[in-house]
Amino acid sequence: MKKILIVEDEGDMCLLLNILLDQPELTIDHVNTLSGARTFLEKETPTLVLLDNRLPDGMGVDFIGYIKEKSPAVKIIMISGVDAAVSDLALEIGADTFLCKPFTKTQLQATVQQLLN
Repeated sequence: MKKILIVEDEGDMCLLLNILLDQPELTIDHVNTLSGARTFLEKETPTLVLLDNRLPDGMGVDFIGYIKEKSPAVKIIMISGVDAAVSDLALEIGADTFLCKPFTKTQLQATVQQLLN
């Protein structure tokens, strides 16, 4: 069983991600702040983190280092609808890939499958 952590503060987007990624072999958890993600990562190690950039308590790109320090093997998909320019920085500091909102169901599912296999 592979575990995905979604760090996303927009309820509609989180629901959509849950629906698109719903598969029997995946467990999906959700938090809506960086502090919630930090608490989650203290207790569990996901296989993959879907990390939004703009969150109520900070920027996701600034959290990539924390994730990689805590669990270097965790795969990270940085997602953003506003900050496409941050993609180079996110990839440079440890994100495995970057998805710019809006992305398609096919793009999301293919990216997740590629990183999980």
